[in-house]
Amino acid sequence: MAGFSLHEVPFDIEVLRAPLAHARAGAYASFEGWVRDHHEGRAVAGLFYEAYAALAEAEGAQVLAEAKARFDVIEVRCAHRVGELAIGDLAVWVGVTAAHRDAAFAACRYVIDEIKARVPIWKHERYVAGDAGWLHPLSR
Repeated sequence: MAGFSLHEVPFDIEVLRAPLAHARAGAYASFEGWVRDHHEGRAVAGLFYEAYAALAEAEGAQVLAEAKARFDVIEVRCAHRVGELAIGDLAVWVGVTAAHRDAAFAACRYVIDEIKARVPIWKHERYVAGDAGWLHPLSR
């Protein structure tokens, strides 16, 4: 399994987390991003994520490689959903193992921030009021 992956169906965090286990690891940090019921004061009914898959996978892999080079981590993974998601669904997961917690936390934060800023995944929100709109990646 690749370090960065796109998923059209819900993913199992335990399966994604398993490759992170290592005898040198003293810390594990993770981030889960869920679909919320509001955005900038508007009620959200659901959303659809679309990605340029080949570029998203390549850029996502680059972000993970940067995190490994920049922080003293053992392993790092990220999974992102594409397609239709409902309120409460898990949209993105990041997992990091390191010898120490500071590196694990820092790398986890770096990965989610860079994924949101650089990876070509777009969010189309449907609002309770009946309209919808595409959001810029930085507003995810």
